[in-house]
Amino acid sequence: MAVSANRLELLQIADAVAREKSIDREIVLEAMADAIQKAARSRYGSETNIRADINPKTGEIKLQRLLEVVEAVEDYSTQIALQTALDQNPEAQLGDFIAEPLPPMDFGRIAAQSAKQVIVQKVREAERDRQFDEFKDRVGEIINGTVKRVEYGNVIVDLGRGEAIIRRDELIPRENFRYGDRVRAYVYDVRREQRGPQIFLSRTHPQFMVKLFTMEVPEIYDGIIELKSVARDPGSRAKIAVISNDSSIDPVGACVGMRGSRVQAVVGELQGEKIDIIPWSDDPASFIVNALQPAEVAKVVLDEDAERIEVVVPDDQLSLAIGRRGQNVRLASQLTGWDIDILTEQEESERRQKEFNERTELFMNALNVDEMVGQVLASEGFSQVEEVAYVDVSEVASIEGFDEDTAQELQSRAAEYLDAIEAELEGKRVELGVSDELRALPNMTSVMLVKLGEDGTKTMEDFAGYAADDLLGWSERKEGVTTRFDGIFTGLDISRAEVDEMIVAARIAAGWITEADLAVEAVDEDIEAEGEEGGEASEEVEAVTEVVD
Repeated sequence: MAVSANRLELLQIADAVAREKSIDREIVLEAMADAIQKAARSRYGSETNIRADINPKTGEIKLQRLLEVVEAVEDYSTQIALQTALDQNPEAQLGDFIAEPLPPMDFGRIAAQSAKQVIVQKVREAERDRQFDEFKDRVGEIINGTVKRVEYGNVIVDLGRGEAIIRRDELIPRENFRYGDRVRAYVYDVRREQRGPQIFLSRTHPQFMVKLFTMEVPEIYDGIIELKSVARDPGSRAKIAVISNDSSIDPVGACVGMRGSRVQAVVGELQGEKIDIIPWSDDPASFIVNALQPAEVAKVVLDEDAERIEVVVPDDQLSLAIGRRGQNVRLASQLTGWDIDILTEQEESERRQKEFNERTELFMNALNVDEMVGQVLASEGFSQVEEVAYVDVSEVASIEGFDEDTAQELQSRAAEYLDAIEAELEGKRVELGVSDELRALPNMTSVMLVKLGEDGTKTMEDFAGYAADDLLGWSERKEGVTTRFDGIFTGLDISRAEVDEMIVAARIAAGWITEADLAVEAVDEDIEAEGEEGGEASEEVEAVTEVVD
């Protein structure tokens, strides 16, 4: 069969568009077919169901009208009677479509313009889909491009087969780009939007530095050295924590390179940003001491529940530890994930003296003793009246200058003081209307009952609705800053496990759950744990089998 010039030209156009836009040739042919269908409807009627097919080998165009097979025809332009359809196709059934060929048609100017718009729209959509599919899997990579233009501080980057944007806040401060400049950036997001896929690049993202080190340090690329965490103040300073999986390789030395060649390559890309390379440690205290380099640390005190650490530094190291505008301690906090409080040795000494004086005064008022006795108790490590009241009498008697009679008298006074406070709290509980049944919960104290009453909790049903965070408080970390939210029991000496025990007991007492429910849940957890252990064991067996083979 001879192929006409028009048909050949149609296929050549499809090939050219597919190559230029880097999309599939079939998508272009489908767009052309849709355009022809739209033009045909403008001639045969918009309600007519028309299908156009283009032969991908010959370029031949076939136009057909699709008619639905129905029992009784209501619209002759879209329907055909079942009996008539059976004459054309003996296997026709109700609901099927019968295709009737239509004669070739010449496009008028309006129809051609309309067809062109359809083709352009379809090709543009295909190009956008191709661009999105190409770049969506490149999130997390470093990409190279050329600056196409700068708009209001935002840099538009030509990637060859697409455009990307580096927003003003994702550029390193004091960094200027001009048309035609080469730029390297980190792909942190690709979104499908109404105007097409949007590719967002960053030069301030912490992972940009990670990827640069991965490119410069072969040991990181090979997995021998691992970058555990990164903290950046873009354009100014950064800290990275590294660890080596091979004891024979120094992770810090490998990242620095011969005469600093490797780290200088990264510094050069980041416009002179100073980089502190720190050995990572699973011991929080050691890690935080390392993170505060170059400052020297005298002592650290950890509060693991609040993820807060107190660091004591010599007086002459305070400004170095804090850094300019708090930069050093802020980056160390971001790197480690801990809130860091820095004190000088003098400040710590003054605080300890203040706490000592407060404890001394507490014992003087509660036990009705003179200052010397209060100081002795405070210096021996007693911090609360309860400790004096409930500790073994021999422990108090063993203090230098005390005897057994003195110890018993002190414990008697401590017990009287606590009884008076307990009576006061009990009266307040009754006044607040807190139910007696709550006292039966494990670990519950009078102070807790009063705090619950002040929060509006009065019955077992009320208490059963609490979560552990409501009682103990919780922390939220955002942009490297941890915010602590207090709970009802904040400041009281009670653990999360004890609070969980109280809540479970309250829910059982309130009838929300039963002991049987807890038993079933415990069995399920045991089965799941055994399954995981079994999986690990089977992997070990497979490994041994491979070695034997």
